[in-house]
Amino acid sequence: MTTDIQHVGLLGLGTMGAGIAQLVAQSGREVTVLETDRARIDAGTDFLRRFLDTGVARGKLTESRRDGILGRVRGVTDPAALAGTGLVIEAVTEKREVKRELLAAVAEAVGPDALLVTNTSALSVTDLATAVPRPGRFAGLHFFNPAPLMKVIEVVRALQTEERAVERLVGFVEALGKNAVVVRDRPGFLVNRLLIPYLNDVVQAYDDGLASAEDIDTAVRLGLGHKQGPLELMDMIGLDVHEHATTRAYEATLDPVFAPPPLLRQMVAAGRLGNKSGSGFRTEKN
Repeated sequence: MTTDIQHVGLLGLGTMGAGIAQLVAQSGREVTVLETDRARIDAGTDFLRRFLDTGVARGKLTESRRDGILGRVRGVTDPAALAGTGLVIEAVTEKREVKRELLAAVAEAVGPDALLVTNTSALSVTDLATAVPRPGRFAGLHFFNPAPLMKVIEVVRALQTEERAVERLVGFVEALGKNAVVVRDRPGFLVNRLLIPYLNDVVQAYDDGLASAEDIDTAVRLGLGHKQGPLELMDMIGLDVHEHATTRAYEATLDPVFAPPPLLRQMVAAGRLGNKSGSGFRTEKN
């Protein structure tokens, strides 16, 4: 499917933002990234460059291809610089008021015709849509980490989202070489709706002493055919990220399958967040 979106605005150049920037830029599109200051732009660009350098070292990417991708990513600190973009993707911290304030400011800068989307994995897309004028052009694009490698993107339809906006976003996702799955705006959307209770069950099984962390991961990989064990996956995601997502889903639904296990809360409180802290279920023996 073709797309009319050739210039993309991006809010935030953290880990997820850098991955989204690479994915969009490697499709040949220009990316203008809004950050709070030049230091954050430089840090995000350095992260992106290191990721691309790894691809070059492994023979997955040529140096000229890497330079072309970097050349299509431009960092700015003024929302007015996003004028002329056909789509703006929000990928900042998972804090409702921060997102709403930023989206409102950017919506004014880009005008009424640009599509606006959020990459949230835990907040209500319908609620965020109320922060912008013409909410019919607002939706969710839920990328998975690392965005350049994962093959699916969820297109999240808020209550306000117009059908034309959904069609344009599906076309954009497919133009990136990814598979688009259209889902309703419900806690966890689709993938996390299935994943979160599963991971919670795994944490509880580990806490109950059913097996060691290594054996749990081995059993799931070999018995269920998963590429990665669930506790390895949680360490990669970040235990704090999972705790935030499952807590938000539980608060929204009061469904006990989303209730965060006590051990998960304890590990986050102790700073055992997985790979990012050097201590988690598999990165350190607990």
